Amino acid sequence: MRVLFATSEAYPLIKTGGLADVSGALPKAISHLKQFKGDIRILIPGYSAVLSKLKSPQTVANIVALGHACSLITGKMPDSGLTVIAIQNAHLYERPGGPYSDELGQDWVDNALRFGVLSRIASLLCSKNSPLLDWQPDLIQCNDWQTGLAPAYMKLIDKSTTKSILSIHNLAFQGCFDASWLKPLELPAAHFQINGFEYFKQISFLKAGIFYADKLSTVSPTYAQEIQTSKCGFGMEGLLKTRSSDLTGIVNGIDTQEWNPASDVHLIKHYSNNRITGKKAIKHALQQQLGLQMDANAPLLGVVSRLTYQKGLDLLPEMMPKLIKHGCQFAILGSGDKVLEAHFSALEERYPAQVSMNTGYHEHLSHNIMAGCDMFIMPSRFEPCGLNQLYGLAYGTPPIVSLTGGLADSVCDTNEMSLKNNTATGFVVKNVNSASLLVTINRAINYWKDKKTWRKIQSNGMQRDISWDSSAIDYLALYEKTRSNN
Repeated sequence: MRVLFATSEAYPLIKTGGLADVSGALPKAISHLKQFKGDIRILIPGYSAVLSKLKSPQTVANIVALGHACSLITGKMPDSGLTVIAIQNAHLYERPGGPYSDELGQDWVDNALRFGVLSRIASLLCSKNSPLLDWQPDLIQCNDWQTGLAPAYMKLIDKSTTKSILSIHNLAFQGCFDASWLKPLELPAAHFQINGFEYFKQISFLKAGIFYADKLSTVSPTYAQEIQTSKCGFGMEGLLKTRSSDLTGIVNGIDTQEWNPASDVHLIKHYSNNRITGKKAIKHALQQQLGLQMDANAPLLGVVSRLTYQKGLDLLPEMMPKLIKHGCQFAILGSGDKVLEAHFSALEERYPAQVSMNTGYHEHLSHNIMAGCDMFIMPSRFEPCGLNQLYGLAYGTPPIVSLTGGLADSVCDTNEMSLKNNTATGFVVKNVNSASLLVTINRAINYWKDKKTWRKIQSNGMQRDISWDSSAIDYLALYEKTRSNN
C-alpha cells in the first residue's frame, strides 16, 4: 500500500501545535508496523525551516499548480528517515513568520492560495497526471482544512481512483475564504453550493474535505460523537451526521522516543515509574530556572498551551491568588489571547516567586514543565484529543482536565473506586467554570499531600500504553477499509 500523508506541518521539520506532533509521529508509527507492507510519504509545503532540515534533498519534478510553478523536493525526515515531498515555491512558502501568519501574528492574506496549492498538488500526485511517474498513492490522508480541498480536486477535476481520508484535528478551524477565490483556486463554480464546498456564502476548505473525502477520521471517539452535535459541530454537525457511518474516532498517541522521562534529552535527570526520584531534581532546577521560590513542598502547577477561549485557561487568573495564598506555584508557557497573556504577566509581576509566565514556543521548557511540575492544568471547553494530558500521564504529572473529547477518553478521575481498581490517573472537571475548576484543583492538591496515594496515581498513568502503536494499528485498519471501499 502506498500512502500519501498531506499536512501543513510536521515535527521536527516545523511545528505550531499538536498537528505537527501527529504528522511527525503517526506516519513513523505506521511504517514500523509489521502488518504494514508499503510505503508512506509526507507531503508538506517547503517552508524555509522544512527545506533547511530535510536530509539528502533532491529535486525530482517541476509542476504548475493554480498558475504557480513549483518544484517537488524529496528528502528524509531527520529523525525517522521517512520520505518527505516538499513543495518549493519561495514566493508562497519561504517567508518570515510562521506557516500561517506573519511575524506580527496576522494571517497571511493569501492563505487560500498557499494551501490551495498544497491541496492541488496533493490531488495531482494522486492522478494519472502525477509528475512522480514511479510512485502513485493508493490512499491519501489529508489533515485539517489546509489540505481539505484535495478530495474535492480529486473527485471534481482529476477523477482520481486514489482513495481519500480527511482527518479532523480541530473542527473549529474551517479554512473559510471569500467566494472571490473560486477562480484563483480553479474550483468549479457549479459546486459552490450546499452540496459542495460552499459554507455560508464562503469557500470552506474543511467542508470540502468532509463532503468529498471517501472516509473521515477524528482524534478521539468522544470527539467523533461531539462534532455531530450543535455544541461542538460549529455549524457542520448536520453534514457530519449524514456521514456518521464514514466517521471514525481514533485517540492520538505520543512519540515515546521524543516524550519519555527515562531518556528525554531536555531533562537534567532521567526517571521512570520504577525510579521516580529524578523528578524532584527536575522540579528544583525548574524552580531555579524560572525564578520561583525553591520549595519542594510547594505544589507546582503547570500550563503549556495556546491561550485561547477553547483551552479554558481564562478561568485560571481569578483563582490563582487564592491558590498562591495556600502555597501553590505556577509555571506557565503559552501565547495567544493578548488579554489573557497580560493577566498572567500581571500575576507574575505581583507574585514573582510564585508565578512564571513565558510566551512563545520553547520545546526545551515545555519538556521541563511537564517533568518538573506536580500536576498539569488543561480545563478545555472542547478538546478533540489533546496531547499534553498524555505527556502528563507519561511524566508522572497527573493532569487536571475537563470532561470532553480526548480528555474524557484518556484521563480517569481519581476517586475511591478508581483508586481501588488502579484506574485513577488524574482529575476531571465535569463542568467547566471557575468554581468547579477551583474545587478540582484543591481536590488534586489534597491528594498530592498524601504521598502514598499520589504515587499510586502517578504509577497508574505512567503504566498506561499511550504510544502510537495501538492507534497506528487502528489507522491501518481504516486505510484497508477505505481502500476496499467498505
